[in-house]
Amino acid sequence: MVRNSAAWSVLTFHGHPRLLSSDVYSQYESIRQGKQEIPKYFNFASDVLDKWSEIEKAGKRPSNPAFWWVNGEGEEVKWSFEELGFLSRKVANALTKECGLQKGDRLILVLPRIPEWWLVKVACMRAGIVIIPGTSQMSAKDILYRLQASKAACIVTTDKLAPAVDSVASQCQLLKTKLMVSKGSREGWLNFTELYQNQSADHSCIKTRIQDPMMIFFTSGTTGSPKMTQHSQGSLGFRPLLSERYWLDLTPSQMIWNTADTGWILTSIASFFDPWVFGSCIFIHHLPQTDSEVILNVREKHMEMYSSAESVIAFLVFNSLGGEPLNPEVMEQWKSYTGLDIYEVYGQTEMGVICSVSKGMKIKPGSMGKAAPLYDVQIVDKNANILPPGQQGEIAIRSKPIRPLGFFSEYLDNPKKTAESERGDFYVTGDRGTMDEERYFQFIGRDDDIIISSGYRIGPFEVESALIEHPAVVETAVVSSPDPLRGEVVKAFVVLSPTFSATDLKSLTRDLQDHVKKTTAPYKYPRKVEFVKELPKTVTGKIKRNELRDKEWGRI
Repeated sequence: MVRNSAAWSVLTFHGHPRLLSSDVYSQYESIRQGKQEIPKYFNFASDVLDKWSEIEKAGKRPSNPAFWWVNGEGEEVKWSFEELGFLSRKVANALTKECGLQKGDRLILVLPRIPEWWLVKVACMRAGIVIIPGTSQMSAKDILYRLQASKAACIVTTDKLAPAVDSVASQCQLLKTKLMVSKGSREGWLNFTELYQNQSADHSCIKTRIQDPMMIFFTSGTTGSPKMTQHSQGSLGFRPLLSERYWLDLTPSQMIWNTADTGWILTSIASFFDPWVFGSCIFIHHLPQTDSEVILNVREKHMEMYSSAESVIAFLVFNSLGGEPLNPEVMEQWKSYTGLDIYEVYGQTEMGVICSVSKGMKIKPGSMGKAAPLYDVQIVDKNANILPPGQQGEIAIRSKPIRPLGFFSEYLDNPKKTAESERGDFYVTGDRGTMDEERYFQFIGRDDDIIISSGYRIGPFEVESALIEHPAVVETAVVSSPDPLRGEVVKAFVVLSPTFSATDLKSLTRDLQDHVKKTTAPYKYPRKVEFVKELPKTVTGKIKRNELRDKEWGRI
């Protein structure tokens, strides 16, 4: 766990979303009740964004922008839905006419939180090109793996990552085009801005089936090589029509700010599909590094600039170490400092939002809320039997007889893994948890993170949450460690606060152990403690407990 860990703080929402008056949107309640089939064809660009452009031109949408971007250097970009449509059609023509990309071709998109990321995504949807987002923190090795595994025909990135791409491009025979978002030039690369600005804005959006592939996400790779998780037009673009109001509950007059990395599925959900389904403004303050003080100052500044009787900002903070559970202490500190509640959300690359604490729900610190409306979430045993409240098991989502719309299509080129994810009538998440009598879920840990010591099953999250409450601990990860008597015991890797760096480590170890014994069940305390300067993490910021565990057990 981490201080200032993954946190979503949401200001109070008012009102209810107003759905678009189109054939696709009018099916909302019928589909939710199972009375009507999902439409055969759907394209987010034409069925959502272009519809909002029409409403905007008719003067039936508030005057706030569809997209508002600023950075710390005084630069600013504002787009209406009409402007977004105009520019994205030009980019779509550049990708198809100049780069030769066709429907079904794959494009890797590795950009920070800059306007071009949103522009390329919309353009790809117009052209039927499959988008593969990636984080800007990737190394050349990461890029090579993704290029080869995905068979991508094009990559769009910045001049910062261009050298890394060039160092591996010769090993990627299917890579045809390299586009660079930069004010400069580089041999072998096309300048993105120059290319699209010279294009016509006359482009007809391609017709796509609702099950056609739209995006491919590489999983974080916490337990092995990243897998390609494919999502369809429906699972990402149409899904929020059925469930978004229960999570964000936005209106066209509201603005949302999410600071997650563009390589994560969270950004595609919270900073693209879900807000734009309801015509809301996506606000971005581009921060090269997460700065809590800047985030709070920007929130105050833009609330004053964007205030009116009916305009409420939905402010989401998702710090750079997202993907880890949020311990109750952070929630309490945030509440005392800002006066705002944190609404936790639990999800996966494969499913998007699985559980959440929605507006109006009771907040239970340590709980990730209730199941999303699309999903029947249960706690099951190894035989897919549903377990009663309070009993620990694996978090699973019913996938049969009807596979919910928000599900990923498959793990590409990995039918074995796709099959292994199903157990009986359920998709199993690989995460362990419990459910209480009110159907609130609590995260315990990854199934392979569970520690079995002297017959006790111990989840790392509870131990980490106890440790992080100690003032000496900045960051910690808990894994199993071999023990001749107990089989395995709890071991904690701890990153110390600088103010405790000169403390006697033996004494501090005993202090931490005693603290855990007092905070949680005594048998869960870490019998081994190792102080480290940093913890190994994936490119998306998740702690690689598997690497720590493998070192403990001598596997690497």
